Amino acid sequence: MTRRILLMVHEARPEALSVAVTVARDLRAAGLEISILDTEAAALASVGVEDAVVLPHGEGAAEGCELALVLGGDGTILRATEVCRGTGTPVLGVNLGHVGFLAEADVADLHDVVRGIVERTYSVEERLTIDVRVLVGGEVVATNWALNEASVEKAARERMLELVVEIDDRPVSRWGCDGLVCATPTGSTAYNFSAGGPIVWPEVEALLMVPISAHALFARPLVVSPEAVLAVEVVGERANGVLWCDGRRAAELPVGARVEVRRGTVPARLARLHDAPFADRLVRKFDLPVEGWRGAAERRQQGGL
Repeated sequence: MTRRILLMVHEARPEALSVAVTVARDLRAAGLEISILDTEAAALASVGVEDAVVLPHGEGAAEGCELALVLGGDGTILRATEVCRGTGTPVLGVNLGHVGFLAEADVADLHDVVRGIVERTYSVEERLTIDVRVLVGGEVVATNWALNEASVEKAARERMLELVVEIDDRPVSRWGCDGLVCATPTGSTAYNFSAGGPIVWPEVEALLMVPISAHALFARPLVVSPEAVLAVEVVGERANGVLWCDGRRAAELPVGARVEVRRGTVPARLARLHDAPFADRLVRKFDLPVEGWRGAAERRQQGGL
């Protein structure tokens, strides 16, 4: 059976297009077939990526592909999770952006990436997602999902949102704020982190709720059960809001709208080349200072363990 790899790029980045040429050549030389999306076909063809199977862009486009190899930043990887959603195709990201927390490798590791794909030495882990629905007047007007977060934000810069938050059918607090983030552990290093929320290890199953610039005595991040249902209601009389899922898909929230967030029915699948601890990834991505750490081996030698 032919092995097919979906190649996705940040087509506005010349580096991504350049790297795509090398990757496509090496994978084809190993006998693998390359697929690309129709929205990226012209850009990839312009730099010499040829003989690829062109697929229509959209959710489910990755059906039948062994893996989606993504060249770009976290935004491109999030776009790839949309394309792969429900197909079982895992996503492997090569970071060409800034922090790139979702990426498994940097462009300097490209040779190892190709070898890992060809030799099938990668593993796949499932990440918790969230399902989101919007109700107005008791009727569902929109449904969505997210890998990182669903954020409720004010639609007008000059006006504060009035939100009442609820967990498992019980009211918790009312906040006058700029918005609120409902995040997964995977998304804890994204918008949640910028809003002051905690970093949660990916293997921990939990849902996070973090207010943004809330004017209230109690306005702390909350970490709840993965089986909990989080709800946010837009109250007050003046300010409308907007719902963003992974910063990519939006829905309007008039006063009176209700947003419900629960554990997703379809997890995201991310490919991994290494079993490095999450702490190592955290230190590397954020360039955290760890000078002075002796390590377990040294402590044992000195009788510290």
